[in-house]
Amino acid sequence: MEIGVQLYTLRDYCKTLDDFANTLKRVADIGYKVVQVSGVCEYDPKWLDEQLKKNGLKCALTHYSYDEIKDFPAETVEKHKVFGCTNIGLGSMPGGVNEDNISNFASSYKRSAQIIKEMGAQLFYHNHHWEFSKCSDGQLIIDKIASLFDESELQITLDTYWVQYGGADVCDVIDRLNGRLKCVHLKDMIIVDGEQRMAPVGQGNLNFKKIISHLKATNCEYALVEQDNCYCADPFECLKQSYEYLRSIL
Repeated sequence: MEIGVQLYTLRDYCKTLDDFANTLKRVADIGYKVVQVSGVCEYDPKWLDEQLKKNGLKCALTHYSYDEIKDFPAETVEKHKVFGCTNIGLGSMPGGVNEDNISNFASSYKRSAQIIKEMGAQLFYHNHHWEFSKCSDGQLIIDKIASLFDESELQITLDTYWVQYGGADVCDVIDRLNGRLKCVHLKDMIIVDGEQRMAPVGQGNLNFKKIISHLKATNCEYALVEQDNCYCADPFECLKQSYEYLRSIL
């Protein structure tokens, strides 16, 4: 399992190509070898390939355009392959997460997922807390989504913070989704003045030694650190703290 950075954490430092390039260098300087490309400015795939190679980085996953994935899956795969990435992600459910929209999501993206699979890549779906609401039949939305796709068609980018926020047990969910967890988001939680907040991995209340132990029993290849909100702290320093903690327990 390799440690990486979800670049959405650094989105404010990736608004131009120059800033994006500098951010990749700073991430590599911390020690990371893997990134997920999300929340960044527009880029040419060849440019990204050059920048990744220049900094000794590889792209494990993206969050990409809903419409491009749905309407142009083959072209989307080809663009990703330019910078060596075969994992293509949806950041959430288009149209919002609710029971009525699940079947629409499946019917809209099933064929795209199959085309992506046939071309040697995989589609990924990233959860928030809504997916841990129950459907009318008592099944969790996350489990309903998984049931509508073969694991070779749809992987789940499980986000540890949002699982906890949604009231589910992180390790239990990891065990249930075994086989779908090639890429995960590691994000800690802490309570400050009664408010649930995101924190650097190892600085909050999630049991990451246990979480990592359960992930090692799955198909997980990439553990991607993400912290959407750093609450005025330096996000690069937050990512450094997460990296150093994960290196100490992996």
